[in-house]
Parts: sequence; structure tokens; C-alpha cells
Amino acid sequence: MKNISLYILSALLIACTAEQKKSEATEHDHAQEAAGQYTCPMHPQVVQDTPGTCPMCGMDLVKVDKTQSASGDLMLSDSQVKLANVTTQKVSVKAIGQTLVINARLAENEDLTEIISSRAAGRIEKLYVKETGRVVRAGEPLYDLYSESLLTLQREYLLAKEQYETLGNGEPRYASFLKAAERKLLLYGLTPKQVERLDESKIIQQRITFVAPAGGIISEVVASEGQYVAEGAALYRLENISQLWVEAEVYPNEAGLLQPGDKLTVRVNGFESESVEATVNFMSPEYRANTQITIVRAIIDNSNMKWKPGMQAQVLFTHSSRKTIAIPVDAVIRNGKGTHIYVETASNTFQPRRVKTGVEDFDLVEITEGLQEGERIAISGAYLLYSEIILKKGIDPMASHNH
Repeated sequence: MKNISLYILSALLIACTAEQKKSEATEHDHAQEAAGQYTCPMHPQVVQDTPGTCPMCGMDLVKVDKTQSASGDLMLSDSQVKLANVTTQKVSVKAIGQTLVINARLAENEDLTEIISSRAAGRIEKLYVKETGRVVRAGEPLYDLYSESLLTLQREYLLAKEQYETLGNGEPRYASFLKAAERKLLLYGLTPKQVERLDESKIIQQRITFVAPAGGIISEVVASEGQYVAEGAALYRLENISQLWVEAEVYPNEAGLLQPGDKLTVRVNGFESESVEATVNFMSPEYRANTQITIVRAIIDNSNMKWKPGMQAQVLFTHSSRKTIAIPVDAVIRNGKGTHIYVETASNTFQPRRVKTGVEDFDLVEITEGLQEGERIAISGAYLLYSEIILKKGIDPMASHNH
């Protein structure tokens, strides 16, 4: 009997000890829950029960209450909204398409290229422009020419002028002779001022100065001083760059998306902040040698001469446009676990929501799942909301929002 009593007493003591340990463990867990946990603001997967530093980045861990982490909504004050520059917008249906970025370059507009040739046979006495790349203005002297035929035309003009002044009143035909002689000089390249100077001085000019017919850049100089040239011989090549060609290189699968008349957006390297709209006016019918590249051409205005031929550029072209739910690109947050946005559920209260995206251009992104028309979302300050929810909640929004 004595042994039985000892066994019963031992069993009671063991049971009491186990119950006490269980009670102490429960109280410890409640104390830890009341005290909260600590997480890294940059790495929410790091969670521990005591203060410390993040083993991944070394930042101090932030205390997070269990009750605070349970809710996914983030509530901000009016001052916080203003400081974070959080703005909202109603979701609506918008037109959006796939935007292609195509490499391009600026080139001379060959329709405006002029070949300056000798207006008469003779000898080049002087070249005023001897180097390529020189910018010339319309009316600027280019070269002096000595020509026997021009000397003869000047004599004919002075003779017709003298006959008209002497016999013109009685013979109307002398007026027509004078007009014909003047027209010949103009057709041979003399300017009206040069003809007027000849009329006033009555002195034949041995060397006639010829001027640029238009402004532009001298891209080629063919003649040299002292050279004898025939009538019509090329002397200069003049490129007018008040308009430039934009030549974009497209592949076969891209060429089918473009046709003459389509609008393009052009951004020149070094002037990315400025976008110019251009219209496709030509598509090359052949590929470049040994490549699968064809050329699409458009014209842009360059009246202020700030762009030069040879500059690199990008052409932006949007195709397959359709109307769908689309939101600004800045409203979308992407990370390794998915894509989400912040929906305003109440005044200054935002909830992270997972979405699926479709086509995207430089301004808008299509939302194919997770958002409805008429809901209000944060379109600026989304990354600040993302940081704030990690700091306050200690969780990755996508870790607890998988719907």
C-alpha cells in the first residue's frame, strides 16, 4: 500500500509540473505577441522576435504589431498624402496599342539638293567657297567666271539699250530687242542687280560673280581656281537642310505594320525631351544588300537648323490600337512576386491589389485582370505607398494578396 501511495504521489507531481510548463509557455507566447515582431523595411521576409539588424542589408529591424499586420489597408493622413504627392484617378477605358521603338537616322532631303553648275563656258577666276561643310546663304557669292559668251551678251545688251534710247520712240521693236537681251543675261545666271549695275555703268564686266541660288551646306566642291569649265559642268553640290529625311530601319515583320500616311513620333538623340511628329511618305521596295532591313522614310521640319544629317534618332510607332481598361505606367508596381496597384477604398486609405497586365506603351499599360472601370487608384506616389506599407505592416503586399 505504501508503494502504491508513492506512485500516485509521483504521478500527481509530474502532471502538475507539465501543466505549469505549458502555462508558462503560453504566457511567453502571449507576451511575444503583445511585444510584436521585428522585420526589415527592405526585406520583409526577414522576421524575428527580438530587435537587431537585417542579415541581408544591415538595416535596423522595425517593430511590427500583429494586430497592425493583419489588415492590408494603408491609411494616411492629409499631410502624408500631400508630402508623398499621392494623386488618384478613376479607372476608365482608353485607347492603347503596342509601341515599337525603331532605330533611325537623319539624312539630307535629296528633293532639295541642288547641283550648282557653270552657266557658261569659261575659266574659274576665283572660288569664294573652297571647303565642304560650309554653310552658305541664298545670294552669297560662290565663284567668279571669265566667259567670252558672257562678254558678248553684255555687249548685245548695251547695244540694244543704246538703240532703244535713240530710236525707241519711233520703232517699238527696239523695246523688244532690249527685253530679249536682258532676258538672256538673266537666263545665264546674272542677278537683276548685276543687270541694273551694267545698265547704269555702261561698263562690260570681265569677271561675273555668281551667287548661291539657295541656302544650305556645301557637301561637294568639284571645281578649282584657274580651271576651264564647259557650260553645264558641275561646280558645287548644295544640301538644303531646312527639311530632313528620317530613315528608319525595319525588319520584315515590322514593315507590314506601316504604310504611307501613317504618323510617327521621332526623338533625336540629344534632344530626347523634344518629340516631333512625322508622316511616312516612302517605303523602300527592296532590302539593303545582305540584310533583312528595309527603309521607311518620313520628313521633319528643320527650319531652325538645330539638327544635322547623320544624327541618330528613334522612331516610335503604335499599332494594334484598341480600347480597354488602361492606367498610367507609374501607377503599377512590379516585383519578383507579381504586379500590383493601390486602390483607394476610402478617403486616404489604400489597398494593394494584384493585377495582370497586357500591352503597354510609354504612357499607359493595359489591365486585363484585377481592376474594374470606375474604381479609383493611386497614379502617383505608388512606390512611396509600397515603402510605407512595408514599414508599417512589415509585409510584402503581394505575399498576402494573392487573389
